[in-house]
Amino acid sequence: MGAQKSIHAGKAKIDVNVDFTHKLCAALMLQPFRNSGSPLELVIGSLCIKHPNLFGKSEKLDVLWDKGLYDSNILITYRKPRPEWLPQQSFIIQHSVSPEIGVHGLPVDNFSRSGSGGVNLCRFSAGLDLSEPASSNWSSKTSVKFEHIRPVSDEGRSINRDLHGFPVTCSGGYHDSMVVVKQESRYAKANDRSFTQFSLQIEQGIPILSKWLIFNRFKFAASRGLKLGPAFLLTSLTGGSIVGDIAPYQSFAIGGLGSVRGYGEGAVGCARSCLVANNELTFPLNPMLDGAVFLDCGSDLGSGRHVPGNPALRHGKPGTGVGLGYGLRFKSQLGHFQVDYAVNAFQQRTVYFGFSNLPS
Repeated sequence: MGAQKSIHAGKAKIDVNVDFTHKLCAALMLQPFRNSGSPLELVIGSLCIKHPNLFGKSEKLDVLWDKGLYDSNILITYRKPRPEWLPQQSFIIQHSVSPEIGVHGLPVDNFSRSGSGGVNLCRFSAGLDLSEPASSNWSSKTSVKFEHIRPVSDEGRSINRDLHGFPVTCSGGYHDSMVVVKQESRYAKANDRSFTQFSLQIEQGIPILSKWLIFNRFKFAASRGLKLGPAFLLTSLTGGSIVGDIAPYQSFAIGGLGSVRGYGEGAVGCARSCLVANNELTFPLNPMLDGAVFLDCGSDLGSGRHVPGNPALRHGKPGTGVGLGYGLRFKSQLGHFQVDYAVNAFQQRTVYFGFSNLPS
């Protein structure tokens, strides 16, 4: 239930998408984080404005606004033209507000769901991205950005402590600030029967001012796909670690869709280090329908107690988790529909739904 509209204003293009469907689904499946005080909160949608030649020299401007039930995101990107052998420069400004469920969420229903812990993150960032020209199977990107993060309550008030009285920022005040340098490298190789992907991200917090955060964080993701007759096996391994001064919201959240299915977001644990493995076998049932069986597992590697305030222990998170199940993948001209049925280590059953539009 919704509406889509594209408008051309000169050389600029405006895409508007308003959707009520997710509100209906969320009302049926989830407990609300906060009471809706305005009819506008019932609307989910997006607004995208693109200009391909802003100042007459092929400069590109993209403005994207997304609004969800409990979150919103504004992203402004400005790209300058450059020769093919030079890095692509992008100036980016972003502001977002979203519930912090992965770390401060409260696990319920045998860890199959995560409810609100009363902590939301208001983020502002501004910086520069440099994307190197791709060579062979490798690509890389370097970014430098300033981040300002302010925790707020469900009512929108600035807070510096969670429901149990523990600090939610690294500084102990009402906000954290940092300058982050990030290097990201990607490798991808594919043929008719298999593919291999690998990515590595390294972030370094630069303490330009004494109160700003200094830390080092790395995260990797490796995946391998292999065709086995009519079936397809996909395996992936992700992990990471962070050292230095961190706030609880910077820790790795384990559990949920895209992590360990059968658990709520962050319901397995939140930690300074983590390792998650996913295995999924899909097989055709007919030309438009595929079946799938999967096994997910994840661990905090015993590092959950090193997160400031130890939120994982206070919320009773197990630190390790295993989820298995099966699902269906339906492919059509309108998009891809996915449903998964997962069971966690506590025999709690969870159903996930997903829908993705095909690129136009």
